[in-house]
Amino acid sequence: MATGLLDSWRDSKTFRPKKSTPMGSKGLTLKRHIDATLGQGKVREAVRLPAGEDLNEWLAVNTVDFYNAISVLYSTLDEYCIASSCPIMSAGPKYEYLWADGVKVKKPVRLTAPEYINALCDWIETQIDDPYLFPQHYGEPFPPKFKDVIDSIFKRLFRVYAHIYHSHFKHVCALGEEAHLNTCFKHFMYFTEAYNLIQPKELAPLQDLITQMLNT
Repeated sequence: MATGLLDSWRDSKTFRPKKSTPMGSKGLTLKRHIDATLGQGKVREAVRLPAGEDLNEWLAVNTVDFYNAISVLYSTLDEYCIASSCPIMSAGPKYEYLWADGVKVKKPVRLTAPEYINALCDWIETQIDDPYLFPQHYGEPFPPKFKDVIDSIFKRLFRVYAHIYHSHFKHVCALGEEAHLNTCFKHFMYFTEAYNLIQPKELAPLQDLITQMLNT
């Protein structure tokens, strides 16, 4: 992690503590596998399901990992992503995202970008903290709708990346974080592609960047 990124992370007032890896020691084993593979620069290999492992467990551990990564990245942009500069949650002039969680907010509403992302983080943490959706012990069953929940989380995490690239890339560069952002996003997209987690139409705001990244 770049020094500038780590310093900004520590100084952020709104940074959310990292979520724990689910499923106890088994989850930690899978997490170490991810970190070790990424540490060798093998991004494509890092997204492959390890031999003999359960797909749902792999999706769960990686979802927490990707949530943590985007939380750290976004926390460094607190002073730039504010209501006055980002009055809507958007990814360029053609794409605006409205917020609804289906529980507290059933009818989509317009929020500022920081409000949207804060609501999104609250929603993701609620999903991760639910032991029915994300079992905390190895061998516990996952619910039938687990893949749908994962798809929804990834779709919304992508929107945060899309907002950062379209609205804050110059700030990312000023902080010296562009290489870290690109690496995190590339890993995210390799994983998304491998397990068909986001519908192609949702990727449109960053399609040119995605095509370039996945072909290098």
